Amino acid sequence: MKRLLAAGVIPAVVGGLLAGAVPASASTLNTTGIPGYYTGQTLDWHPCAADELVTLPPGTDISGLECASYRTPRDWDRANERQDLTIAVSRLKSTGASTASVLTNPGGPGGPGRWFPVTFRGQEKLREHQDVIGIDVRGTGKSTNVTCRNTAGLVNELDPRDRDPRNLNQILANAEHVARSCQHANGELGPLITTYQTIKDYDLLRVLLGREKINWVGYSGGTWLGAHYAQQFPQRTGRFVLDSSTEFTTTWQKSFDRQPVGFERRWRQDFLPWMARYDAKYHFGTGGEEVRQAYERLRYALSRNPINGNGPMQLEYAMIYLLYKKESFPALADLLVKVRAGLENGAPDQAKAEARAAIKGAGDFPDAQDGTFWSTVCGEGRFTGTRESLIRDSQRNLDRGLLLAGGGTLNASVCLFWDKQPRPLPKLDGKGVPPVLIVQSEHDPATPIEGAKKAHAGFANSRMLTVTGEGDHGIYAGGNAAVDKIVDEYLVGGAIPADQSVPGMPLPTP
Repeated sequence: MKRLLAAGVIPAVVGGLLAGAVPASASTLNTTGIPGYYTGQTLDWHPCAADELVTLPPGTDISGLECASYRTPRDWDRANERQDLTIAVSRLKSTGASTASVLTNPGGPGGPGRWFPVTFRGQEKLREHQDVIGIDVRGTGKSTNVTCRNTAGLVNELDPRDRDPRNLNQILANAEHVARSCQHANGELGPLITTYQTIKDYDLLRVLLGREKINWVGYSGGTWLGAHYAQQFPQRTGRFVLDSSTEFTTTWQKSFDRQPVGFERRWRQDFLPWMARYDAKYHFGTGGEEVRQAYERLRYALSRNPINGNGPMQLEYAMIYLLYKKESFPALADLLVKVRAGLENGAPDQAKAEARAAIKGAGDFPDAQDGTFWSTVCGEGRFTGTRESLIRDSQRNLDRGLLLAGGGTLNASVCLFWDKQPRPLPKLDGKGVPPVLIVQSEHDPATPIEGAKKAHAGFANSRMLTVTGEGDHGIYAGGNAAVDKIVDEYLVGGAIPADQSVPGMPLPTP
């Protein structure tokens, strides 16, 4: 989501070896349902060039990262027709003898993941015998793309706190335009950008990697993909880590409906008191509520005088993505300070330019990522509601004090206007699936803990590691040694943990 109990570890080793310990030829692997035309491919690994990686953070070290691509059926239900898509993948090789592959996904759905293995460079235990694999899923990155014709930003333009019926109707009209643009642009390919198709792409990749089983580390929307793969292919499932978990046992709509509570909690309970602690630097107030009121005044002023077309919604969408990680709290505070300076009477052009640049610096996604997101979320599972009910729901959220993202549920109503029959979602109950590990922070804004707990309760044989006093979205490999130790003991050594909790990391000093 562009883009989820104190006890000891049970020392049990699954199968005695790392998942997929012995690389094998396709002829000895489980290739049920995969035509030989596809299983006979060879991955042509070569050093990745920077232009082969999408959304690569500036300054990222890509040394040692290898790239390849492979063909996959456009439609797995018609795999013998040989109408292909291209899937772009990457590999950060193990530091020792390679005995397993761990596939990774950064979330979304639709986040390009080919660059993502470099974030695991420092995970020494993980990398000792496992190749870390990155994937641009179908639709996004350097894989075959879909598009929304660069219209997706329309859903962020208008302020749902303005309850004038003309404004509310225009918000819905913008969402309808995005839906029509995505569907018309992608034609028959759009309905094939789904979890069902993507996990089959992964299973083909498993064969091409020569693994009987795969391991998995997926974040946010990547927990959805991991859980669906495990349910569909339990015999091919090794050790799966679902970090910052969606409520994958329900629909996308119900899972996303939890976000207003998550973001408001992160904002009020974590960020605002933190900013107040450093009032000597930011001068927004000495208490959380005082800072919030100062923000509300700033927001109102921005609604009256947008900075070069950037109003409250552009600001809030930038803020939302800076709430994902506590290391971004100083950047969020600086953003608010710059916007305040840009709104002051007689503010120089430089102050306005800095405010505009700060607002535009977060929350923008490539068009293909937006296209993959909406095609997936709207194209599978039921979406319920009407124009009238969505307006009522957004008002109810505002009345509950869910101000940061609550009204925005109206802006995100694209799926209401998706005019094709969504593919039904399979039942996810975890029955027959090897133990999977859910890792979850208490104040995760994007995938709130309430949904993760529901997924844990509904997915048989899952385990849950709760990180207390923490709100980061994405925990493993993020610097928490206690989390990494438990995850590595499972992911590398096969020790299946009991449900338990560990403390989070302190908030930063600006």
